[in-house]
Amino acid sequence: MKNTLPQFYSVFSIDCVLFGFDGGELKILLIERNEEPFKDWWALPGNLVAQDESLDESATRILYELTGLKGVYMEQYYAFGDVDRHPQGRVVTVAYYALLRLSGDKTPKPVSDFAKNAQWINVNDVPKLAFDHQKIYEKGLEKIKRRIKHQPIAFELLPEKFTLTQLQQVYELVLGKKLDKRNFRKKMLNFGILKDLDEKQKGVSFRAATLYKFDKRKYTKLFGKEISF
Repeated sequence: MKNTLPQFYSVFSIDCVLFGFDGGELKILLIERNEEPFKDWWALPGNLVAQDESLDESATRILYELTGLKGVYMEQYYAFGDVDRHPQGRVVTVAYYALLRLSGDKTPKPVSDFAKNAQWINVNDVPKLAFDHQKIYEKGLEKIKRRIKHQPIAFELLPEKFTLTQLQQVYELVLGKKLDKRNFRKKMLNFGILKDLDEKQKGVSFRAATLYKFDKRKYTKLFGKEISF
């Protein structure tokens, strides 16, 4: 007679915390849910993991279905497993975060009826979120605050060509504090990882600033993986 093994009842989900920089603002991508529970609430892009998917495969699929975005590199950063975090039962969620350069081709548009809207929202204007998504979002923000001090993740948010003002804005927005302009620029230029493009901003009403580019190859050669920014 075969022994009957106990069945497991917990399920897994994925929640995606996507940050973007645009117009001097740090933004997060949220969806407007179109199904219960929390119908019509704003939430992080997320859903259940299918039985035949890996976590990474699920994250890629879910993000595309709820926002229409493809080719986004995401990284796991935490798991949330409070027993009562979902009203329908035990759901453990694995959170991913990503940093995106916002442009016209990054306009979110859901391809699934699960979400009726997707929108980039300023991190200072985040509304009350469904489930425990506020906690997940805040944990993601803490993660990039720590990483930006030691790794060049700020350049993932910037366009390929950027000004020193834009670079400083990213650091200030992520860290949540003002930085001394003179000291910041001196430190960044002394690292030797910014390439002066001998180009100026175009189409601005104020004095055009010099454009720079992050030299990733030089950064890797000089510092490897970490540097104290």
